[in-house]
Amino acid sequence: MATRTERFMRAAVRAAQQARQWARTTAREADRLLQEARKQASSEDRGPRLKRTLLKTERVLKVAGRAALIAAVAAGLAATRVGHSGRKPVPRVGR
Repeated sequence: MATRTERFMRAAVRAAQQARQWARTTAREADRLLQEARKQASSEDRGPRLKRTLLKTERVLKVAGRAALIAAVAAGLAATRVGHSGRKPVPRVGR
């Protein structure tokens, strides 16, 4: 049976992976929206459509930033819980 710590670690890793996936998806969507905004800006009908598209891009980028931040925090927490700090563990001498 998995210990409480192991279950927490698996959940933290899963959450970090899912947040990373959502961050990538939102970044792709933001790129697509930004290209669309540039295309519309070059056309003659810029006005309200451009403003709407830019506002939508802004919202997507904000969500992508939040998702990336959550993924980084979750990955950091998971790494510290497991003990992957980048250093070799000190061997303990049995008594």
